[in-house]
Amino acid sequence: MLAGKNLIYPTDFTVEQLETLFCLADDIIAVPDKYAGRCAGKILATMFFEPSTRTRLSFEAAMERLGGKVLGFADSASSSATKGESIADTIRMISCYADIAVIRHPAEGAAHVAALHSFIPVINAGDGGHQHPTQTLTDLYTIRAKKGHFDNLTIGLCGDLKYGRTVHSLIHAMCRYENVHFVLISPPELRVPDYVIREIEAAAGCSYSVNPNLDDAIRQVDILYMTRVQRERFSSQEEYLRLKDSYILDAQKMKNAKKDMIVLHPMPIVNEITGEVDEDPRACYFVQAQYGMYMRMALILSLLGAQEGPPTVCGGKMFEKVCRNPRPNGTVHCKNPKCVSNLDLTLPIRVKEGGKVCEYCDAAIEE
Repeated sequence: MLAGKNLIYPTDFTVEQLETLFCLADDIIAVPDKYAGRCAGKILATMFFEPSTRTRLSFEAAMERLGGKVLGFADSASSSATKGESIADTIRMISCYADIAVIRHPAEGAAHVAALHSFIPVINAGDGGHQHPTQTLTDLYTIRAKKGHFDNLTIGLCGDLKYGRTVHSLIHAMCRYENVHFVLISPPELRVPDYVIREIEAAAGCSYSVNPNLDDAIRQVDILYMTRVQRERFSSQEEYLRLKDSYILDAQKMKNAKKDMIVLHPMPIVNEITGEVDEDPRACYFVQAQYGMYMRMALILSLLGAQEGPPTVCGGKMFEKVCRNPRPNGTVHCKNPKCVSNLDLTLPIRVKEGGKVCEYCDAAIEE
């Protein structure tokens, strides 16, 4: 059903397809030996142009547990990007060597570019501050395991809501469920981007409120999604230092939360959650990280068509002629300076929503 597809956005799969993935993860956890050799003879390429520990290692562990092999690089200095090779050419080369690819890149929209030029399934492992769909699969699976449903929930999102791609992806995914209310907890400088707010407002069953006070907001939420303030997203060290301790979850604040509230975090934790909270049974971020490996196993199996047996042949036709289409001077451009289209000027502008929004990063387009 998902064989040969890409995962660039959390909504690339239907709600029904997500439930099939979750059921597959359930079975992997229950009967791991059943899947031990399903990806034998297959290769996963990891293209990590920026640092990662949990995401990269969980993908590698997932493929190893499925009997496949892994090749790739853990930072851009190890790739031909340092020589000026484009993302499009890098993924074309990797398509010659691997059966499925995972990409993390600081440019927003880079995974979309890779998917446009790849001959094998591409998985977005994070593109700048834009999206992080495999973390969202992990988050959804944890919510399903701990809450049993996705509708009728109040979700508090706390910390860096501007650059936090895990927050953007989770909102993107949860907007498809009924009666979901988001409580946005951040300083004004780190508020949710406008394109994410537009998604909430366009979703019939969703709503949001802004509450910069964590002590107050924690009383009303069913799920508290904590995030760190990300040093690597700031151009100014001074601004980072000023905002990094905006919110700290401690045992005192947890006393005000619902008895069945759960705390999630995409990791790594820096100082936004104190160690004493780790002992609280409502703290679910470590089991959340473990669920991430099983969800990535289910995803790899599904994209390779290997969930029921040996993997099928996926991907498109190799070595077809590719026409380069460099952008002419004076054309429209994306307002987001971190958009991949502004970092690689050989890329044509791609727009959606009547030409108002960049297809790569969802930011506004101007003439």
